[in-house]
Amino acid sequence: MSDYRKIMLAVDLTEESLKVAQRANQLVKAFDAELHIVHVIEPLSLAYGGDVPMDLSTVQEQIQDQAASHLREFANSLNVPEARQHLIFGRPESEIQRTAEEAGADVIIVGSHGRHGLALLLGSTANGVLHGARCDVLAVRVGNNDSEAD
Repeated sequence: MSDYRKIMLAVDLTEESLKVAQRANQLVKAFDAELHIVHVIEPLSLAYGGDVPMDLSTVQEQIQDQAASHLREFANSLNVPEARQHLIFGRPESEIQRTAEEAGADVIIVGSHGRHGLALLLGSTANGVLHGARCDVLAVRVGNNDSEAD
């Protein structure tokens, strides 16, 4: 395994992000690496096809403010300075890849709900990141699927 000097942790800021962050922290310690955190806000116009008959700018602003606050809190709990916290607008797959490239990340860590290997990642953010990234991608299994048979 190559050395990971810069690790990009992609989070959706749900409770499951903590599990993914624990895995990232293990790599940070093992490689004495620098941790970056990225959270992507999908613009409402993308999520709803742009045909929404009202002005969403106020709602989008509230979403951004809340996300910024949650990201700051999450990053502080991991001792990640503000300069390595990335709050981005756009499509998660492409923005996670772009942000990782700009930061010079050696590995991207994402959460995955896949229950039976990579086949179930199809169409998910984790799969999109995996197929477009120029660096390693670590998909950490999340969700309450421990009781299910694989």
